[in-house]
Amino acid sequence: MSAPLVIAEAGVNHNGDLGRALEMVAAAADAGADYVKFQAFTTAELVAAGAGTAAYQVANTGEADQAALLRGLELPLDAFGEIASTCRVRGIGFLCTAFDVEVIEVLVGFGMDRVKVASGELTNTPALQRFAELGLPILLSTGMAFLEEVGTAVDTLKSAGAKDITLLHCTSLYPATPESLNLRAMATMAEALGLPVGYSDHSLGDHASVAAVALGASVIEKHFTLDQSLPGPDHRASLEPGELAAMIAKLRETAAMLGDGDKKPAPGEAETAALVRRSWHARRDLPAGTVVGAEDVTLKRPANGLPPARSPVGHTLAAAVKADAPVRAIDLSGVTG
Repeated sequence: MSAPLVIAEAGVNHNGDLGRALEMVAAAADAGADYVKFQAFTTAELVAAGAGTAAYQVANTGEADQAALLRGLELPLDAFGEIASTCRVRGIGFLCTAFDVEVIEVLVGFGMDRVKVASGELTNTPALQRFAELGLPILLSTGMAFLEEVGTAVDTLKSAGAKDITLLHCTSLYPATPESLNLRAMATMAEALGLPVGYSDHSLGDHASVAAVALGASVIEKHFTLDQSLPGPDHRASLEPGELAAMIAKLRETAAMLGDGDKKPAPGEAETAALVRRSWHARRDLPAGTVVGAEDVTLKRPANGLPPARSPVGHTLAAAVKADAPVRAIDLSGVTG
């Protein structure tokens, strides 16, 4: 299996500070991520007045008004141009979830080469159509969705011209508990919809992402932060830079462990097999002309004599065989190979 595409999700963990966002680009690049991803939105366009916050947001921030919370996490559109430029310098891909559909072309102009659709936008038909029309690969998060809803979103994307769609299984809880993850849903979506799958991980730690790769995830998205103690809704469920780097190493090692699926010896195993498999050996000194009996031979390591399935019993020795020496085909009269 090829290594998964790893997206370091900065999200809004910059807390509205461009300088911190740029530090996060550097941290993601140093950790070895393929992409670093942010979120572009205008609070007034995204949230109606009076909308509440999720329970985890209240717990992590004390803020019960969604608009008030999000206003402190916004970055202006031109800031993403600077972020994208820094991504190019640091050699990491630039991604940004566009919650305002109108800005998607601007983000693509900044160098974004694929589109990430947030779980909350899975039922936003006009947005899906617009994203598909760009002709770029699409990563579709599927948190909170039934399989039928995912299928409808895929149909919408395909009808609007999308050719390259990857479905990201996701549990939209922060943090998501182990029993809520349902990682096998990746296989269900892959089989039902015939599309590659990945995993957007909102659980604590990194073992769910590692497990997802073992189950076939081709993309992993994971939130990270410069400091879990910072104020804000997502920091506590995010990895710090060192943890992100360690996770990425595990993901790539896990992909390498999976291999190609063919059951065959690994390089170097043939030498081991010759040492630990058995073959026929003489129990005692056997002179030439001996008709080998069952009491004359035994199966021992190494495998440099006749294999167990080819017993020399009943054959005549063409040459003497010393005690404990292997009995080979060449040692037997009329036996070849």
